Amino acid sequence: MSYVVASGQWVLSESPYALWARGELDEHLRLPEILRVEVISGEFVVTPYPSVGHAVTVSDVQEAVFRAEFAKPCSRWRMAQAVGLDLAEIGDGYVPDLVAMTSEVESAIMTEAKDRYIRPDEISLVAEVTAPFSAQNDRHAKWNGYARTGIPYYLLVDRDPRQPGVTLFGEPNKAEGTYEVLGEWKFGEVVRLPKPFDFEISTEGWNPWNA
Repeated sequence: MSYVVASGQWVLSESPYALWARGELDEHLRLPEILRVEVISGEFVVTPYPSVGHAVTVSDVQEAVFRAEFAKPCSRWRMAQAVGLDLAEIGDGYVPDLVAMTSEVESAIMTEAKDRYIRPDEISLVAEVTAPFSAQNDRHAKWNGYARTGIPYYLLVDRDPRQPGVTLFGEPNKAEGTYEVLGEWKFGEVVRLPKPFDFEISTEGWNPWNA
C-alpha cells in the first residue's frame, strides 16, 4: 500500500496555533471533520482518519485501564481518546491518540461546564500509535513537544514494519526536550507500566501496518 503526502499553501489571518487554540483552524482550512488537524512545530498538519488496526490498538490500551479498574476498584486513572492538547508553552496543539489523567483531574475539568482543550499539566501519560503518515512526527517532533511541556510519561506504539514495538519514555527534560527510555517491548509481549500506573497491556494480536 502506498501513501501520498499532499501539501499546499494558505494565507492565514493569524498563526496556525492561535486559530487552532480557538477551534477555528479546521473551519478556516475548510476541511472535513473526519480529518485530524494539529499544529506541530508551529505548522499545521492534517492527517486522515485512522485505519482499523490503528484504532483497535488504541482501544486495546484503553481497555487495559478498564480491566485494571475492575481488578482494583480504587484505580484513579481515566483515559480519553483524540482530545485536543493545548501546548501553549511552545505554541503547538496536538491531538494525541490517548491521554491518561487522574479521576480527580477529570472531575475538575467536567465541573467547569465548558468545552476546552486539555493542558499538559493535567495529564500523566500520553500515548501515540504510529501510522505511515504520522510516524516521523510521533517519534521526533511530538516526542520533543511532550518532553518540553513536562508530560511525565510518553507511551509510543510503533507499528512501522521496519521497527515494530512499544517504548515507554519518562523523566522529561524540559530544557532539552528529551525523555529517558524506561522500557521497551516487542509485539506479543505484555507491557507492564510502572507505578503510579501499575497495570499491564496485552499486545497479543498487534501487528505492523501493511507495508
